[in-house]
Amino acid sequence: MKKKSFFSSLLFKLIVGIIAGIIIGSLSNEAFISVIHVIKTVLGSLISYVVPLIVLGFIAPAIVSLKENAGKILSTTLALCYISSVGAAFFSFIAGKIIIPSLNIASQTGVGKEIPESLFKLSIDPIMPVMTALVTAVLLGLAVVWTKSESFEKLLLEFNNIVLAIVNKVVIAILPLFILTTFAELAYEGAIINELPVFLKVILIVIVGHFIWMSLLYFIGGAVSKTNPSEVFKHYGPAYVTALGTMSSAATLSVALKCARKAKTLDPKIRDFAIPLCSNTHLCGSVLTEVFFVMTVSQVLTGSLPETANMIVFILLLGIFAIAAPGVPGGTVMASLGLIISVLGFDDTGTALMLSIFALQDSFGTACNVTGDGAIALIVTGLFHKVPGRNGNPDYIPPVEQI
Repeated sequence: MKKKSFFSSLLFKLIVGIIAGIIIGSLSNEAFISVIHVIKTVLGSLISYVVPLIVLGFIAPAIVSLKENAGKILSTTLALCYISSVGAAFFSFIAGKIIIPSLNIASQTGVGKEIPESLFKLSIDPIMPVMTALVTAVLLGLAVVWTKSESFEKLLLEFNNIVLAIVNKVVIAILPLFILTTFAELAYEGAIINELPVFLKVILIVIVGHFIWMSLLYFIGGAVSKTNPSEVFKHYGPAYVTALGTMSSAATLSVALKCARKAKTLDPKIRDFAIPLCSNTHLCGSVLTEVFFVMTVSQVLTGSLPETANMIVFILLLGIFAIAAPGVPGGTVMASLGLIISVLGFDDTGTALMLSIFALQDSFGTACNVTGDGAIALIVTGLFHKVPGRNGNPDYIPPVEQI
């Protein structure tokens, strides 16, 4: 079988989409960008429609495959998601205490162009919200395990194959165009050119923090599983770039699964369970970002950082809110607005500024979330002693390619 060249890979198509989108958006007039907006809206709706199907089609069958270990693996994965998010938040808090007081950051951004009202509206509503699909998948999978229903087990496994075909034939195919239209809109609005330099310092600091945290997660994953973590993260390039374009863990789920399936050190059953679950419950990059940014906004508006006691309460609660936050653009900060107002005492100006600065880097936070999911899957694989290829392992499961 011939190896695909880089120029025919998804990663290359996504990079071309980003570059082409920026060029098109910079040169577009109002009439043309309205057409781009229609295409983006329709494609985004289609991807959003498929997301609950992906959650149902991967998590429920994966739980059934895990059988008696399903409950343990579910609780362990959720605990790891919380620990990772809270750990990232405390790491960000310590860095913020050291770095932020020495920064001089502007509090206002320039106003760019507005996207004209859509000429044509086509709403493709998902069959259910993502969190509803997640709960349904978990309960359905556990119920099949409890009742030992062979008929439903076969049905769910067949459904998994059907959803996988939809992902490969539809979602993966339209992603480059969707990302092109997304970046075209950003370039037209001026968000890339006008707004990014305002908070460039703090955004760059946060991105560095993302890579430090991802490195730590993969180091732990390699240590727990006794494998080389590069076998997992080296495949995550397309998922990282997709997340930059979609700004949504949920919308990137299909690509993340495709990348994770190439990693020979991930147990296939745990992988197909953990990756979809983590896309909605593991938001370490977004949490890291939000903590650093609330401290930055507080410094900008009040000239001081929030009280340490308030930040500790905020972080511990934020970890819970992150697990319940939808994996959509800005999902973490939107879910935690109540905490920002009640625990940290932000007013309307503070929350508006927080939303603005968070939106500027949302894509990088999402990319960290998605890439970190591979590390969580590797840790869970190691904890339950099912590492493909480990000599002498009685639970050995061959890589997907050999099944």
